Parts: sequence; C-alpha cells; structure tokens
Amino acid sequence: MLRVLPYLLILVFWLYGMVDCALSDRRQVRGGLSKTTWFLISVLPVVGIVLWFALGRPRGTTPPRADRGQGRRPVAPDDDPDFLRGL
Repeated sequence: MLRVLPYLLILVFWLYGMVDCALSDRRQVRGGLSKTTWFLISVLPVVGIVLWFALGRPRGTTPPRADRGQGRRPVAPDDDPDFLRGL
C-alpha cells in the first residue's frame, strides 16, 4: 500500500489541478497564456500542474458583490416585508 500512495497522491493532485484549470475564469488566468494553453500544459501530470499552480492560476480574488449598491436585502421570505404584506 505504501508503494501505491505516492502515485495516488500525484493522481489526486493532477486531477484537482485539471479541474481547477477547467473551472477557472479565463479572464483572470495569469502567465500571458490562454486558458486552453494552460489546460494543455496541465495534461503533463507533475510538471504541468506545478506550472499551473505557480504561474497560471488566478490569485485569490473576492467574488463579485451581488447587491450592486441596492442596500441589504432580506434573506428569507418571512423577513421580507413585501412578501408578508401579500399574505
């Protein structure tokens, strides 16, 4: 089992990197290459994924705000005065 563990870890790391590359926003990919090129590079099991995480992966960004300056909205229907008025 211990002989298989390094290969299993490499496989998991490779699959995680491939999915991360595929789901990343193409406008935020770094490294001056397109997302398709990064995906093709990440096909190389160890080297490609290390390059993706080191050079191509978008850095941590904050998600876009959903409220767009409209103020705070109620979370649940029973907190919404308009909904309660309609009952």
